[in-house]
Amino acid sequence: MKGKIGGKNWKKLVSNNSALISFIVLFILSIMLKGTMFLSVSNIVNILRNNSIIGIIALGMTLIIITGGIDLSVGSQLAILGVVVITVFNSTQNLLLAAISGAVAAIIFGVITGILVAKCKIPAFIVTLGTMNIYRAVSQYLLNGGGLRAAGTSSEAYTFISNSNLFGIIPMPIVYWIICVIIIALIASNTAVGRHIYAVGSNEKASKLSGVDTTKVKCFAYTISALLVCVATIVETSRLGSINSSSSGTSYEMDAIAAAVIGGTSMAGGKGKILSTVLGTLTLGIINNMMNLMGVNSFLVGAVKGGIIIIAVLLQMVLNKE
Repeated sequence: MKGKIGGKNWKKLVSNNSALISFIVLFILSIMLKGTMFLSVSNIVNILRNNSIIGIIALGMTLIIITGGIDLSVGSQLAILGVVVITVFNSTQNLLLAAISGAVAAIIFGVITGILVAKCKIPAFIVTLGTMNIYRAVSQYLLNGGGLRAAGTSSEAYTFISNSNLFGIIPMPIVYWIICVIIIALIASNTAVGRHIYAVGSNEKASKLSGVDTTKVKCFAYTISALLVCVATIVETSRLGSINSSSSGTSYEMDAIAAAVIGGTSMAGGKGKILSTVLGTLTLGIINNMMNLMGVNSFLVGAVKGGIIIIAVLLQMVLNKE
């Protein structure tokens, strides 16, 4: 009996701290393999900066997965939002107006998805698979499959958003990521809607009987996610100074899902932590970085990520099995 209880406690301990354990193990392994190169300040900063965009998107994906849903359209959302933001900016040379235009479009996307999933009862996988293709196709149509560059007298101000450093040290994309983490973590853990997100993911029927408006909760999750994609869009487009309708945001949905799952977010819903998703994002970033430092063929990166998602879900099933 004691052994069984001990086993359950061990499983619970590992399950609750899987993201931290994975991160620590991988971090130590990276030091052992490429100590000096890996631990250099420039390399660590590069890991954080290069994964800030996925990190921002993964926060919203975590909320959606906790509700029991999924969003396959985040990468295509980034492309179409990029078209909106840069088009408005080029027309007005107004940073604030461009950002507001992107945010309004993001809210519309999030609400529509939320209604289709929650009110119309269409599976989230089907809805977002459809919107993924719609957003990508529309952005390609508008730009003839090409790209759009931020231009005009204020273009330098636009690119300055992500190509500057706080105190001359910390790249701004990292700062934006940290701010988003704090805001979403507070929403998830310290607000009524945050608690409702977990409740809906754990047991939607029981939540309804308790008076929770599940439609509003799901709409909120998808809308917050879309707004975070908008933030990521501005960060990426200002860093590059352009958007590409065909390649921008490609595979970002897989990276965001992988970050959330590695962070311990349950694909069944009802379980997940924002800070653990951050660790999941960093874990993915370290894997990418180590494969690059070791000269592994870049085409194998996707295969490794796919394998990681499968392994992470299998571990969740094993650890959560009674």
